[in-house]
Amino acid sequence: LVRVKKRIIFLLALSPPSSSLRHHTHTHTPMASKEEEEDDNNNNKIQCAPSNNLNVGFPHFPTAKEMYTHLRSITKTGGEFVVRNFVGVIEDISPDASLVETELFPRGALEYYTKKNMGWDYSQEEADMWQLAERGGAQGDYREGMQKKIANVIDCLKTEPLSKRAVIPIPFNSEGSQEVDWKDQGQNKCCRELHLYLEDGKLKCTGIVRMQNANIYVKNIHFFATLLDYVAKELGVELGEYTHWITNLCHDRTATCC
Repeated sequence: LVRVKKRIIFLLALSPPSSSLRHHTHTHTPMASKEEEEDDNNNNKIQCAPSNNLNVGFPHFPTAKEMYTHLRSITKTGGEFVVRNFVGVIEDISPDASLVETELFPRGALEYYTKKNMGWDYSQEEADMWQLAERGGAQGDYREGMQKKIANVIDCLKTEPLSKRAVIPIPFNSEGSQEVDWKDQGQNKCCRELHLYLEDGKLKCTGIVRMQNANIYVKNIHFFATLLDYVAKELGVELGEYTHWITNLCHDRTATCC
């Protein structure tokens, strides 16, 4: 009997731990240090180039509404009067903050033109209700190829966050620039390019505008804001500031050959 007991004790000593004990042993993981957590957070941040953005020297506006008031004020002489090379920065370019309703552009008109320029679907009923010559014609129609252009900048910044090639060109969608004709309104788009870049962990943009009528500005800026918000969400980053560069700024469409 003594020999049997000793044999049982010997076999128990050789047996592996119970399943509950094994489970407990394997799930025990030491807590990550604060330094390791910071490293993980840094690895998850989007890569941005070190930079010195000189737009700090230009006028800054909290939202598009304040810039609109300023543009109307500095062009109030009207007629042929032109302000050259205006540059301003909008700090909050979110779509909600960039919806500036005016008598010419109520909310419905702004939303319709933004849909159209984004390349999104819109109804004939919307077009019949909101499309007016006074709100801009072929010069302000950016729809052609826009979805492909947006997809290109998203791919660019996802693939290479340090890229300086994330550009949305506006004119010459169907023909090369060697065919330039100053008499062709559809070719002479008001906005020429949008330059998108990642800075300080945010998506930012500089818009280059050949010609800006102050009263049409609200249509343009709502479209730009919607486009930038869309790209930022696709990239999974916050939306940063927008820099608006205008070569020729007039009060309204009464100026010659806008």
